[in-house]
Amino acid sequence: MAIRRLPPLRAIEAFVRIVRLGSARAAADELGLSPSALSRRVAALEEFIGKRLFTRQHQAMRLTDEGQAFYDAVSLRFDELAAAVEGQVEDSKVLRLHLGVLPLFGTQRLFPRLPELRKAHPRLHIDFDTAAHPEARVGDTLDAAIVLAKEPDPAFHAVRLDHNRVYAFTSKALAAEIGEAPTPEVLARQTFLIHTELPDSFVAWKQALGLPKFAPAAIDHMDSGQLILEAAANGLGIAIMHDDHFRRSHDNRLAKLFDVEVESPYSYWFICRPHALEIRAVRIFHDWIAGAGL
Repeated sequence: MAIRRLPPLRAIEAFVRIVRLGSARAAADELGLSPSALSRRVAALEEFIGKRLFTRQHQAMRLTDEGQAFYDAVSLRFDELAAAVEGQVEDSKVLRLHLGVLPLFGTQRLFPRLPELRKAHPRLHIDFDTAAHPEARVGDTLDAAIVLAKEPDPAFHAVRLDHNRVYAFTSKALAAEIGEAPTPEVLARQTFLIHTELPDSFVAWKQALGLPKFAPAAIDHMDSGQLILEAAANGLGIAIMHDDHFRRSHDNRLAKLFDVEVESPYSYWFICRPHALEIRAVRIFHDWIAGAGL
């Protein structure tokens, strides 16, 4: 039986992605292609089937009637083919997820719950990357990431994992030294410990206490939540940090200052490129973490 010729699957993928995302630019970003490379794939597909699939006006691409008919005919079958190939890969290999994660979130919140994910999906294995600024690598060397941010870039598919509050805390010894209700004058003699990437936590805390112009003796910046916890526990300053990290540390060396809870400008988010949800490993982790209540 003769095998029918097919157009390159990458050309069909480019076509389907443009239609679903509604933008050639978005499709190019998702596929990691330049706009010209994406255009060449579409042109090759049009040449193969002998039909014009899009009208091109300036930088916009709109489906023609023939393009819509072609999409209706191939999109479902394209998904079925992708699922069939993925299923065959899964039968013989582990599912591998490359995940960016902040170390403190990993140790305090993620790792204690991972055994239940492993039990439900024993073939899912995760490579962890704790380097800074994972957003820049999602869709490249990372499949997905858990980030701490105000709002992720709208180009990502994002799931908010929590709503945080900001605490001020320090060592019990330093807390006793400055008193239960330190005055602005006493606080002004202290060192504050602030995460390099989360400066607005301190701004929110000052405003909540009615001290928007408050300036301490010094601010020490650190790019690690674990280091901030340890520095505070050793009396090196007053940490401004999320309540959740304070509670989960279970460190009896620490004491909270002020009976006040401040809404944090930052939340933890799961992010990935929208098309990555079609990857089995990403979808499994996404569905689990979205409902895990970490």
